[in-house]
Amino acid sequence: MPVKKILLGQVWKKNDTGDNYLVTKLYADLFSTFAMLRRVNGEDVLRIKVEKLADGADLKGFTYTQESADF
Repeated sequence: MPVKKILLGQVWKKNDTGDNYLVTKLYADLFSTFAMLRRVNGEDVLRIKVEKLADGADLKGFTYTQESADF
């Protein structure tokens, strides 16, 4: 589900495991933007490419959870 903008502090749920991840850093690398995600209550850190869409941005394999009561 795309959002207008990915921001620090947003919580995203990983689709295949159901784990919640917090956006801790965003950075641009030449032509792409990447998000660093840290698992809530864990030490796992993931680097995910931000997909730019016509209606916003998305993280492939993740669902934005803050619009629902799932987190």
